[in-house]
Amino acid sequence: MKVDDLKANAAARYADDYAAVAEGLPGHRVPWVRKVREQALERFRALGFPTMRDEDWKYTSLISLEKAHFAPATEWAVPRELEGALAAHRFARLEADLLVFADGRFVPQLSRLGQLPPGARVTCLAELLEQGSELLAPYFGSEAWGGALAALNTAFARDGAVVHLQPGVKLPRPLHLLIFASGGGRAAHLRHLIQAEEGAQALIIEHYVGSPGAAAFTNALTQISVGPGAAVEHVRLQQEDVRTIHLAGLYAEQRRDARFVSHSMALGAQLSRTDIAVALNDEGCETTLNGLYLVGGRQHADHHTRIDHAKPRGTSREYYRGVLDGAGRGVFSGRVVVHPGAQKTDAEQTNNNLLLSRDAEVDTKPQLEIYADDVKCAHGATVGQLDEDMLFYLRSRGLGEVAARNVLTYAFANDVINRIGLKPVRVRLEEFLIGRLPEGETIRELV
Repeated sequence: MKVDDLKANAAARYADDYAAVAEGLPGHRVPWVRKVREQALERFRALGFPTMRDEDWKYTSLISLEKAHFAPATEWAVPRELEGALAAHRFARLEADLLVFADGRFVPQLSRLGQLPPGARVTCLAELLEQGSELLAPYFGSEAWGGALAALNTAFARDGAVVHLQPGVKLPRPLHLLIFASGGGRAAHLRHLIQAEEGAQALIIEHYVGSPGAAAFTNALTQISVGPGAAVEHVRLQQEDVRTIHLAGLYAEQRRDARFVSHSMALGAQLSRTDIAVALNDEGCETTLNGLYLVGGRQHADHHTRIDHAKPRGTSREYYRGVLDGAGRGVFSGRVVVHPGAQKTDAEQTNNNLLLSRDAEVDTKPQLEIYADDVKCAHGATVGQLDEDMLFYLRSRGLGEVAARNVLTYAFANDVINRIGLKPVRVRLEEFLIGRLPEGETIRELV
C-alpha cells in the first residue's frame, strides 16, 4: 500500500474512533472544549501522521502505527494486580506525592496526595475540562507547534495532571506521575499542564511504565510555563514494554530569570519519539536539557530538541548520550536558535553515542542557528565504540573482558544519570542500567 493511502486510512480510522467516543470525552458538553477538539481532529485529518519525507522525521518511520489500529480505551477497571505491578515502579525512600493514571485515565484509588500549601493546586485534566476551566484556555488547543500528533492529542486527551502554583509557592514534595499502559491494543492520550507563576518552584517526575507484553500506543503532551524567577525541574522516564509505541512532546516557555531543567530518559518501547522545545522568552533565563537513550534488540529511540533564545542573556546547556546494542537505532536532532537581539546568549550542546554492536546505528544532527553577533555558542557530537586503550588498562588491572566493558559502559551512561538531583531516582536508573548489561550483577562490586 502506498504511503499516502496509509496516511488516509489512518486518518479515517481515528475520525471513526472520535465519533465513537466523543460524547464520553471530558468537557464534551462545554462548547469551547468541544469546538477545540473538533478543530484539532480536522487538523489531524488534514496532516495525517508525519512520514520520512518530512525533514524532521527523516530517520523515524510511523508506518507500523499507521498499519495498526490502537483504539481509545472505553472501559476501565482497577484490577487487584495493578497495585502490585505499580508498587515495583515507585521509588524507595522518596517522599513524594503520587498520581496514578492507567490507560489514559486517573486512578484515585491508587494515588496519594498530601497536604499542599495555600496557592498550590494539583488536580486532573478531566475535572478541569468538565468545568470548562479558564486555566486551560490558553493551553488546550494552542499547540500548532506540535503538528499532527499534538492535534491528535487535543482531540482525544482524556486525562493528565494539572499543576498550578501561585506566586512564591513551592511544592513541598516531588510529584510522581505514574502512568501505566496495560496493553490490549489500546491508545492513551495523556495531557499534562504545569504552570509555575513568579518565584514558584516544583519538581515533577513523569514516569511511563507498562505490563509485560503490553501492545499499546501512548501519545503524551506536556506543557510547562515557568514564570519570572520561578524554577521547574522535570524528570521524564519512559520505561514501557518493548511492544509499545510511545510518542511525546514537551513544550516549555520561560520568563525573566526563570530556571528550567529537563531530564529525558528513553529506556523502553519498541518505537519512541520525544520532542522537546523550550522558548526563553525573556532576559536572564537558564535552561538545561539532559537526556539518555538505551536501546537494544530492534528498539528505536528518537529525540528532537529545540531551544529558542528569544531575548538577551540567556544560558542553555544540553547533554545527551546514547548507548546502543543489538540492532537498536538512535536518533538525536538538536537545534539551538539565537534570535535577532538575543545578545550575550551562552549556549552549549553535546551529543555522545556509544555503539556496542556492529548492527547498532545512530543518526545525530546538532545544529546552531545564530542571528545575533555577541554570543558564545558551541555544539558537537561523537559516535564511537569502547576505547580499546581503556579496555586494555582495565584488563591489565585484573578485570575480565565483560567486566571491563561493563565498567566503561556504566560510566558513560552514568554521566547523564548523575545529573539528576534526586538520589532515589538515580539509584533506580543505575539499577536499570546494571540490569541491561551482560553479567551486570558483577558491576556492583566494582562501582
